[in-house]
Parts: sequence; C-alpha cells; structure tokens
Amino acid sequence: MANTGNGDLSFVSKLWQAADKLRNNMDAAEYKHIVLGLIFLKYVSDAFAEVYAQLQKDTKNYADAEDIDEYRARNIFWVPPEARWSYLQKNAKQPTIGKLIDDAMDAIERDNPSLKGVLPHNYARPALDKQRLGELIDLIGTIGLGDKENKSRDILGRVYEYFLGEFADAEGKKGGQFYTARCVVRLLVEMLEPYKGRVFDPCCGSGGMFVQSEEFTEAHGGRIGDISIYGQESNQTTWRLCKMNLAIRGIDANIQWNNEGSFLNDAHKDLKADYVMANPPFNDSDWKGEMLREDVRWKYGTPPVGNANFAWIQHFIHHLSPTGTAGFVMANGSMSSNTSGEGEIRKNIIEADIVDCMIAMPSQLFYNTMIPVCLWFVSRDRKNHKFRDRRGEILFIDARNMGEMIDRRHRELTDADITKISSTYHTWRSKTKKYKDIAGFCKSAKREEVVKNGHILTPGRYVGTEAQEEDSEVFEEKMKRLTGELATQFSKSDRLEVEIKKNLKGLGYEI
Repeated sequence: MANTGNGDLSFVSKLWQAADKLRNNMDAAEYKHIVLGLIFLKYVSDAFAEVYAQLQKDTKNYADAEDIDEYRARNIFWVPPEARWSYLQKNAKQPTIGKLIDDAMDAIERDNPSLKGVLPHNYARPALDKQRLGELIDLIGTIGLGDKENKSRDILGRVYEYFLGEFADAEGKKGGQFYTARCVVRLLVEMLEPYKGRVFDPCCGSGGMFVQSEEFTEAHGGRIGDISIYGQESNQTTWRLCKMNLAIRGIDANIQWNNEGSFLNDAHKDLKADYVMANPPFNDSDWKGEMLREDVRWKYGTPPVGNANFAWIQHFIHHLSPTGTAGFVMANGSMSSNTSGEGEIRKNIIEADIVDCMIAMPSQLFYNTMIPVCLWFVSRDRKNHKFRDRRGEILFIDARNMGEMIDRRHRELTDADITKISSTYHTWRSKTKKYKDIAGFCKSAKREEVVKNGHILTPGRYVGTEAQEEDSEVFEEKMKRLTGELATQFSKSDRLEVEIKKNLKGLGYEI
C-alpha cells in the first residue's frame, strides 16, 4: 500500500478500500480516471464553495458571488452551478448521474481554459454501474479537500498521490508508466536541491518530480514560482493525470503532449534546463531510433536502435544549461553494458568529465519493474562556483541494502536513508565540509581508477565491502571449539585428529 507519509490519512485508506469494492470487474487503468476525476471535481468545488460563501457575506464591498472574475482574481477555478458538488451529490441516486458528471466536466473545461482537454469524460457510458457511481460520489463527499484548512495541509495532494500509488499497484507493470515511487523522487530532489530555475522532465508521467520540487523549494524558504516547470508526456491519459495533479496544487507548468514522444517530437527543443529529473522507460526497444541516426543530441555516440537507455541519457544532457545538473533513474545495465556501442558512449560521457555521482539502488522500489536500477547524476560544470572543483572525480554510493519492506512486494527508502545518501553527496561536493570514504557504502574515485575498470560505473566495484573486525582471541577460541568437535566426531580415527592439528599448525595456530 502506498505510503502517504502522514498518519492522519487513515481515512484515505478506508476510502480506497471502499472505492475499490465499487470497482467490480472494471480494469484499474479505466477506473483510475473515474475516481481521480471525481476527486478533482470535489476539490475545485470545495475551493469554489468557500470563496462563494465569503463573497455572499461580504455586503460591504458588494461583491457578486456569481461573478467569474471574482474567482479568477483569487486564482480559484470557477465552478458553474451544474458542476458544483452539492448539485451532483443531491442527484447521486438518479439514473442520469453519469450524464450530469459529464456535463459538469464539460462546463468546468469551458469556463477554465487551463483545464481544456484535461478532465475525464464518459461517465454516462452504459458499462459504468450508475448505482455504484452514486455511492462513490457519496464516499468522496465525506472528505473536505479544497477549503483553506485542508489546502494548507495539502490533504488533496496527498489523497491524490495515495490513490496514484494504489492504482500503480493495482495495474502492476503498467502502473509505473505514470507513477514513480515517492521515496525515489524525494531522493532525486534532495540530491539536486532545485531552489530556483528551470526544471525539466521529458517523460513526466503524473508529475511527481514537479510536485516534489515545488515542495522542496517551499520547505527551504522559497516560493511556488521560484522554479519554472517544463515537461513532456507521450501518453495522453497520463498527461491528463499530470495536468490535474499540478492544477490541484496551483502549480503553473508548461506540460506538452504529443503522440510521437520526446525523441521524435521534442516539444521543448530549445530549452536548456537548470535541473533535469526523470524516470524514463527502461531498455525501450521501440523508440524509433532507426529514424534518428544523425540527431544532434547524440554528441557522445549514436545509441543502438534496440535500446533507448543512452538515447535518454544524451537527451537529458542535451537539455542541460551550461551549469545544469541532471538526476535520473536508469536500468543497472547502463553502468556496465558494452553491447551495441553502449560501452563506447558511456566511455565518452565519462571522458567528458560530466558524471558526478552514481548510486546503486535497492530492489523492489518500483511498481512496474523488477529490473535493478541505479541513479545517475550528471553535472555540466564540475568546477562550479557554488561547490568545490570536482573534475576528475566521481562519487559512488552503494545503497542496495537500504530501505524497508512496506509489504510483500514493495520497499521504500526511509527518511534516514534519504538523508544519509543526499548528505553524503552534499558533503562530497562541498567547499567546507570534510568528506570521508566509507567501506561498503561510498567512495570518491579518480577518473583513472574508472578507466582501469573499463569505464564501468557500478558502485560495488569501487566502494568495496563493509569493514568487519575479527577479534584474534575470539577467532582462536572458535578454532579450538571446531577442532574439538571434529576430533570428537572422528574419535575413531586418531590419524584424522593428528592431521587436523598438523594443518592448523601450518597456518600458525598451535592447539
């Protein structure tokens, strides 16, 4: 079960269980849009209703509660009468409820241009049980989402994220196309620290990277708006999820959708971002690479047609500003593969001296794959004025043994894990803090050492094993006990006991 990160959301898990029972035999991918669309509708209606009530009380300024401009001035979505939650809940038991919801979605899109083409429709289709739909409306009606108090606690954001996680779980492999585990996103954000500037994710799914970046900025004294957000998504339904996920938090973003995707139709061709954060599809063999043999992005080598990993890596690097940094998830094969020219591309990237840090991640962090993964951090300017000169060095971190199982199939990094990994990186690149290698966990390796290892970037090759001290007296006691046990077991054969003692004496242990 997805972790909300907050104990006061137990009612959400109950809501999920109740809503999931209403699902009947509907596919999770289809049901996802029904539920999340209604949650979004409840949110905008709650926010509207609160301002509506205030305007009705405000007799001094003679504000008109039905004036659309009053809401736009407050950055609140205008909700026409036929789309207000009170109206829908009043009609939840009517057989026409599906059409009423479709009409509500149409009306909100009509009056709020930023939501055009974003909201789900087709609630009136015959296959959708209208009685169960009415019950779902009653369930969602029990949660306050868009009023000031719940906005400040980001109840809707966490409800939405919780449901995204649960749907990712229910959909299995497909779920990961729109959802990256929160702890992985948090680690990327904590490593990169996007305080100000342009943030880009060219395979943005439901927008988790952007939400976490905004939360990080606010938590460290910045404001929403200190960062500019750019994204691209090739799956239209996932793009809609992303747009809703950002809209409920009031995040203004330039998120583009096209069928061709980032390789064939780069929607932000001229963008140079300060931060790139991404979790692209792993080992994608159908990325139309045969149509892009001479592309300007392949600065370090033409990626193989059968695997998009190094196409993504070079796409990220291409979109970095002169001082930009990228952090992204990759299949472990990217660290060591030498097939189809991938080793040569990796070598060229290393020789360009832009690889900053490599992290081997624990297994079972993702909903969509059991493929072991790593995190790459690439920095265009490693003599950066903000940090120490790191040219000729790469930090390796082995985090494979970190994290805790939250159910039979899923692991999460804990807050302490995220702090340990990110603070190690920050200390390593700091001008003032003193970094130290830790056997089995982290190692700052010179580029010459990486070259000797055939330009392989697997952290386990560099960090070694955790130091284990063996007390010599304890060791001798163990040897005496084992020798005694063996001698007793083979007491019928004196020669064997003599042979054991002789061999041990040769090793320097007198028994």
